[in-house]
Amino acid sequence: CLYGAQAFHSEDMAAAFCRATNDWIRDEWLSRDARLRASILITTQNIELALAEIERRAADFRFVQVLMLVSGEMTLGRRQLWPIYETAERLQLPIGIHAGSTYRHAPTAIGWPSYYVEDYVSQSAAFENQLQSMIAEGVFAKFPGLMVVAIESGLTWLSGYVWRADKTWKGVRAEVPWVSRPPSAFVRDHVRFTVQPVDAADERDAILRLVDHLKSDELFLFSTDYPHWQFDGDEVLPSGLPETLLCKILCENALATYPRLARAGHSMEVAL
Repeated sequence: CLYGAQAFHSEDMAAAFCRATNDWIRDEWLSRDARLRASILITTQNIELALAEIERRAADFRFVQVLMLVSGEMTLGRRQLWPIYETAERLQLPIGIHAGSTYRHAPTAIGWPSYYVEDYVSQSAAFENQLQSMIAEGVFAKFPGLMVVAIESGLTWLSGYVWRADKTWKGVRAEVPWVSRPPSAFVRDHVRFTVQPVDAADERDAILRLVDHLKSDELFLFSTDYPHWQFDGDEVLPSGLPETLLCKILCENALATYPRLARAGHSMEVAL
């Protein structure tokens, strides 16, 4: 669930709106259908308040991840944010990073766009920057159990990014000795991507190429992107994918990424 709560300049107001949103999701959605699961909406302006909200909702296993925006006030690898990752790892909560911005900074590297289409297309560059930040700053080395889910990031940028990141790492890795493996290895072990919207002319070919390039069929998670107007309608997944890969995308990868899904029907919610 994405709202403007993360964009408030007031730390207290942002935290209050996040708390209210999470309560509303619990009362108006989760309580109405046992199949539904939700994200813990937090704001990163005040880390202590963010941690308090994660801990408050953690007892309810229907909340399965912590939700952050791809473009906030800082790069996501910064150590100011590490307490969030430490808490998420301890509670087995993946970090969901969704397309979107608090607009503290221009959404492109060269200034402010005029139109939504410019902003939307530039989101993939923000995901690339944030992945590189988390790897280079040592987030995954520090928190080996942490999982990150890139939501609505697109897919076609990933292959070029991984190739370039690995090549550059070989030459300058002395600067970041804690990055002891190629960036592609951290992506393979710690990052998952929702399949919608697939930004490729041949969606089947794009997915199969990425599976081959990164040597993993565990990268992708089913999603629909509904109700955004650019989603692919009934054809959420391209036809012709191997049956084993379909099983991974539709079920197995999500169960492996979100440990709390295995506790469906066994919520430990505490009324707060």
